[in-house]
Amino acid sequence: MKKFSKEEKSWALYDWGSSAYTLIITTAVFPIYYKASATEAGVSLANSTAYLGYTIAIFTFILAMIGPILGTIADYEGLKKRFFVGFFILGTASTALLAFVPSENWLLMLICYVFAALGATGANLFYDAFIVDITTEKRMNSVSAFGYGLGYIGSTIPFILSIAIIILAQNGLLPISVTIASRIAFMITAIWWIAFSIPMFRHVKQLHYIKREPRLVRQSFKRLGKTLREIRQYRALVLFLIAYFFYIDGVGTIIALSTAYGTDLGLNSSSLLIVLLVTQIVAAPFAILYGRLANRFTGKKMLYVGICVYIVICIYAYFLETITDFWILAMLVATSQGGIQALSRSYFGKLVPKENSNEFFGFYNIFGKFAAILGPLLVAITSQVTGKSNMGVFSLVILFVIGLIVLSRVPEPTSHDSVDEVSEV
Repeated sequence: MKKFSKEEKSWALYDWGSSAYTLIITTAVFPIYYKASATEAGVSLANSTAYLGYTIAIFTFILAMIGPILGTIADYEGLKKRFFVGFFILGTASTALLAFVPSENWLLMLICYVFAALGATGANLFYDAFIVDITTEKRMNSVSAFGYGLGYIGSTIPFILSIAIIILAQNGLLPISVTIASRIAFMITAIWWIAFSIPMFRHVKQLHYIKREPRLVRQSFKRLGKTLREIRQYRALVLFLIAYFFYIDGVGTIIALSTAYGTDLGLNSSSLLIVLLVTQIVAAPFAILYGRLANRFTGKKMLYVGICVYIVICIYAYFLETITDFWILAMLVATSQGGIQALSRSYFGKLVPKENSNEFFGFYNIFGKFAAILGPLLVAITSQVTGKSNMGVFSLVILFVIGLIVLSRVPEPTSHDSVDEVSEV
């Protein structure tokens, strides 16, 4: 921690707090709670899954569409923090509201989830863009990886607490129902998220910006249009975004399909939660290790390493047969999941014009969101054509190979001499 400045630590601590939302609401507790509530209300399993899928598609599409627009506006002096705070309030308030929605009202539950997800992902858009304000280019790899590492560790604490409360309630060791225990988990998430965001509010400021001008919104649309018309000037950025689109799609698809594979191999929900917890713990030091190695060998070379690890994962998944194989696969994912995401963020941060960081991180967000479409579609089609689900996962090798080839054509950001001293931000 001593190696990082106050601004860098304050920025990274937001990841420590907000990652609880990703683990508890997006991945673990809320989906199970929603499915149980919908089933209790008479909704079929197929329909409840479909409704959740529609909900995710809705907020993903909304944010993907408004991301570059809001990002372009936020590039003006003093507006980045306001947008960040606005989405943060929307996300935390909606997450807390989930604790008060009647368990039988699954539709209202999904509506609250849409706003919570919009808040969380919207705040992350501006959080990512703040990396150009809180550190220097030569320290971006370390700082970005540090944030991801803290996020993995920080999310496990409220997750363990929430799961403990739910399990104790299930076994009658706490005088509350599982429904109330799940609602407590939602409140824990919101409180944890808010508490560790305070340093971000106090110490992180927008240093790179465009001076405000009359008709701000209109001028923002003009700037966005100009960027799109002059896109050839940003060849490195465009090539990186194309590479990112393919390889991050593969990463996201493997994460999304992991629990389904575990279930097919006979793992129950408790075992899957344990695997998920261990994966989070193992991923933390490896994310930080990727940052350190990137300072020594460059971020681009470490992205190559991460992509190659995922190619090995896809090949190994083809031969997956036992629970032991699943554990090995999960640990392989843990070694590179955080590193590849952290270095993608820092690499992109080095390429973007600093005063237009929000606008370009809006495009980064779009490519990341729409990348969640191709991978699952490829897996589904391949699995149906071949009749083998393991062939579906193996087919993801195509995405990683394309990403690797395109990434090789992206020029390295300007190199710097030292990476050891704390930045004076």
